[in-house]
Amino acid sequence: MVFYSASGVYSFVMGNKLRVGILFGGKSAEHEVSLQSAKNVYDAIDRGKFLPHLIGIGKDGRWLSGDDENFIIDSDDPQRIRINPSCSAVDVQTALSDVDVVFPILHGPFGEDGTVQGLLKLLNIPFVGAGVLASAAGMDKDVMKRLLLQANLPVGKLICLKKNETYPAFDTVCSQLGVPFFVKPANMGSSVGVYKVRTEQEYSESLTSAFQYDTKALLEEFIPGREIECSVLGAAPDVSSSIPGEIKPHHEFYSYNAKYLDEHGAALIIPAGLPEQTAARIRELSIAVFNALCCEGLARVDFFLKEDGSIIVNEINTMPGFTRISMYPKLWEASGLSYTKLIDRLIELAIARFEKEQRLKTSV
Repeated sequence: MVFYSASGVYSFVMGNKLRVGILFGGKSAEHEVSLQSAKNVYDAIDRGKFLPHLIGIGKDGRWLSGDDENFIIDSDDPQRIRINPSCSAVDVQTALSDVDVVFPILHGPFGEDGTVQGLLKLLNIPFVGAGVLASAAGMDKDVMKRLLLQANLPVGKLICLKKNETYPAFDTVCSQLGVPFFVKPANMGSSVGVYKVRTEQEYSESLTSAFQYDTKALLEEFIPGREIECSVLGAAPDVSSSIPGEIKPHHEFYSYNAKYLDEHGAALIIPAGLPEQTAARIRELSIAVFNALCCEGLARVDFFLKEDGSIIVNEINTMPGFTRISMYPKLWEASGLSYTKLIDRLIELAIARFEKEQRLKTSV
């Protein structure tokens, strides 16, 4: 088998090792999460098949080069983990000049939102995960939920607000969504900037916070029920879903601290302990959400399971965390696909998509 390389020639022949650039960091509030994910992918990748190489993006947006073994420091401490300050700045083409495929393990804006995916497409480099359209739609929770509604998929009640417009009064929001309700930035993940609101003062403060991260904010109804997650892998029409897992937060909700800083912030229950019919429906809905948003490669779909058995789609994450406590790889491992084999499959999917796109005509 032959693969396309960043240098512009078909250079990879089976038997040699594919050079994988693990791209991480970025100008995002989820920067540190990305570092944790990248370190795990770097440690777990099959070195019999691949030559991994770390490529960092600083919080200031600079692309960085350094020694792989010392690129990420304090990696065992999620509160102190950071890029080694001795790394040197390089231009983008230099950073990507010696890779055959990129694993953009970036979370949040400037990485998971289609920006980096568009750059890699322009540079003609294969990459893991969703393309430009699905990345952008999956990141913007307003657009995502409008598309899911159009596909007749079950989502909760919401109101979208834009920065500097006249906001509805607290009582008006309560009459539409109930109390409590959630306020969150439209384009952010890992529960950054998310608030559970019960009072008018909390409403005002939460909007101020949300608009520090994005120009749109979502107000969403509080949906009591179990928090269920399902991992998805593949590309249409060959898409698979994992067994579902359950999140039981020990914090008030599944906050950033509960996800990434507090090892005891939540219990991950795998499998979720669901009736067979409910588990099957969640797996089916996960694939439906994945396909409705034109996703490829991987995603994690999050649900609320209400007491009456009804299922509500919360959101999709097109580049879920790969940290040591992340649900996405854990669910696949419990479904029979190891962390290392999962990385193999994601790289295979990236190459297959790239080769398919290379056969498309670009002129009449």
